[in-house]
Amino acid sequence: MADSFGPVTGGDGGGAVGSGADAGGSRKEPIRVLVVDDHALFRRGLEIVLAQEEDIEVIGEAGDGAEAVEKAADLLPDIVLMDVRMPRRGGIEACTALKEVAPSAKIIMLTISDEEADLYEAIKAGATGYLLKEISTDEVATAIRAVADGQSQISPSMASKLLTEFKSMIQRTDERRLVPAPRLTDRELEVLKLVATGMNNRDIAKELFISENTVKNHVRNILEKLQLHSRMEAVVYAMREKILEIR
Repeated sequence: MADSFGPVTGGDGGGAVGSGADAGGSRKEPIRVLVVDDHALFRRGLEIVLAQEEDIEVIGEAGDGAEAVEKAADLLPDIVLMDVRMPRRGGIEACTALKEVAPSAKIIMLTISDEEADLYEAIKAGATGYLLKEISTDEVATAIRAVADGQSQISPSMASKLLTEFKSMIQRTDERRLVPAPRLTDRELEVLKLVATGMNNRDIAKELFISENTVKNHVRNILEKLQLHSRMEAVVYAMREKILEIR
């Protein structure tokens, strides 16, 4: 089953992928994962791959988005690894409901869909990662650890499409602003700009000469002020509102 994934790297660039859940110290309990895909053989393959990781535990599986919401409410996973296109209820549609029944769960879309619309809708719905199924098996576990540690993960080919959309968004934005954007502090803006470059918390801490915990606190404050779910959403918002600029 391992060969069903291709040799493509995932994540917000090399730094984010390598951060892992253990970057700041050992994790006391394994990362609890719910696998959601309409192909039983694919689910089984993921379970076999992840069973080799001591710090990751597959606690359940589901065949569609509706079942995923039911399982998540009961199992309260740390990570939901979910396909986009599924019968009954698709992965993107299930994201919002998952956030309601398991607020602390982080969602990684693992899919064959390289459609820009699916990527944007997944981010808007609260997904923290978007990986294509051509990702290598080794990087599945790495991506899970990174997202559990607060990073965003996205396949490189999709990241380039996202940046293109960012630029288009800025060009399309008119000058009307009915509600002023929430005010971020100078330090929060610095952190947000570094997040936008794909840097992980550890690298941001080194760049700004502050602790990794301080970076995490800044990111949390940014998301609370902007009323968003993920780092990726914060970057999209900031560029749309011209808080950040892409040149």
